[in-house]
Amino acid sequence: MRVAVVGATGNIGTSVLRSLAGEEQVESVLGLARRVPALSMPKVEWASADVTSSNLVPHFRGADAVVLLSWLIQPSRDLNRLWMVNVEGSTRVMRAVKEAGVPALVYSSSVGVYSPGPKDRRVDESWPAGGVPTSYYARQKAEVERRLDRFEREAPGVRVVRMRPALVFKREAAQGIRRLFGGPFFPGFLARPRFINFVPELEGLRPQVVHSYDVGEAFRFALLSDVRGAFNLAAEPPLDAYEIGRILDARTVQVSTRIARAGVSVAWRLRLHPVSPDWLDMALNIPIMSTARAREELGWSPRYSAEDTLLDLMDGLRTRAGLDTPVLSPGTSGRFRAHEIKTGVGRREP
Repeated sequence: MRVAVVGATGNIGTSVLRSLAGEEQVESVLGLARRVPALSMPKVEWASADVTSSNLVPHFRGADAVVLLSWLIQPSRDLNRLWMVNVEGSTRVMRAVKEAGVPALVYSSSVGVYSPGPKDRRVDESWPAGGVPTSYYARQKAEVERRLDRFEREAPGVRVVRMRPALVFKREAAQGIRRLFGGPFFPGFLARPRFINFVPELEGLRPQVVHSYDVGEAFRFALLSDVRGAFNLAAEPPLDAYEIGRILDARTVQVSTRIARAGVSVAWRLRLHPVSPDWLDMALNIPIMSTARAREELGWSPRYSAEDTLLDLMDGLRTRAGLDTPVLSPGTSGRFRAHEIKTGVGRREP
């Protein structure tokens, strides 16, 4: 099997490559990214391609499957740039898959695709995928899935799989995650349980997480199985304030969602961090996912618990862990994180 992975240098991409490298049925992997990394992995060859402008068809010809992972979260202050890469770029990949005659497309969607839903019970993949209206990330994820619906009608011979993971963490992605969500002023050395004395409790905030290695394995299973449709991916248990407090031995403090959103909004306007308050809107409204279908049809079971995953990320933040790709390398930040500050904290890509 030959697999082309679009957006292969990020958090999920490097984990997908890791899983495919150890799979006997996979003979070769072509990793595509705008910036070719120095990272070397078994069976992987690299090529430079931009989903918004490159001719992708030659890269896809002869492939048994394409994995679509490319997605920008930054620059969050340039919504046109995000739309062109995330929505139009994904659409160009779909068209190239059809033209190149690739028989399978596995797309990395997100829990963020779901419309607002319950926190006291779990929803399966049939829950409406309309996104949270106030979140640009959710709106774009929902739009790509609508275009995938149309693609499936136009190319019925292509097997389409949609992976919908929760928040995806791993130690080696810690610096990339910090750049995306914490920004240059986030003090990584404070990511120690003994420094965290309280955890804010916000009504509706009950996120799910999943380890990146487990997501990589789910993609491997999807590539090797004759499955179609959507699969939720998450570890147990959901991380509400009480569970995080238990893990970190910290007390919970109730905080008004209105005050929390106002604080995030002020910090965003002052360019103290790179994410807008609509990320909080999404976190407060997305439902709790059931992973029964992935377990039953893919045979997938996460090796890492939610606690393992959270602590792995915190270890990476403390130790400045990374991989030798532009997306995940600590060196991308520059000395004293000067390169991050020059981006305008969300105005340009890090």
